[in-house]
Amino acid sequence: MQRTLRLVGLLGALAVALGAFGAHGLKSLLSPEALATYETGVRYQFYHTFAIGLLVALKGQKWLNNKRLRQSAFCFVLGIILFSGSLYLLALREVHGLPVGFLGPITPIGGVFFIAGWALLFLAPRSEPGENTQT
Repeated sequence: MQRTLRLVGLLGALAVALGAFGAHGLKSLLSPEALATYETGVRYQFYHTFAIGLLVALKGQKWLNNKRLRQSAFCFVLGIILFSGSLYLLALREVHGLPVGFLGPITPIGGVFFIAGWALLFLAPRSEPGENTQT
């Protein structure tokens, strides 16, 4: 749990730094469309950093399946790397000039990991034998 909480701190700090860099350092270098793409990456990184923090907070709950929580956190981290990371690189192609066509399929794969993480969180509550699972 300590390692995951540190990861939340790192991802959150990076999101703030990347957001500030985009707002102040890239505003004059990127087109409005590229800046919007970059900001989408930052926004989704924040959303899923908060979600990982929620998983850390829920970890001690006996009514939850901790394996599913770990899998959910793993999916959120991969989603941040693939989805947000690819958006950062795509947005910055105007600045760095590197060919980034290979990133086209990477972004939706990151989105699939985000969806999988939320689905695993949905599956995390356990039901005890004989327990009413409709509440």
